[in-house]
Amino acid sequence: MAPDKLVYMANQIATFFKSQPENEAAEGVANHISDFWEPRMRKQLFDMIAEGNADFHPLVLKAAPKIRKVKEDA
Repeated sequence: MAPDKLVYMANQIATFFKSQPENEAAEGVANHISDFWEPRMRKQLFDMIAEGNADFHPLVLKAAPKIRKVKEDA
């Protein structure tokens, strides 16, 4: 997926949940991404966060540790 599209989608999710209390909002973002994003998208998200060069909403960054990790192939 194009990196800017992935950032846009993640930030849209954060915008939807930002009206909730902060911990609930982060949990909501994490649950949504874990449940509805395919593993390749989640891996790309984690890679982009690790690189630190994407403009993710702070709520996406707060949710990141709670997002289901991608299992690497053996």
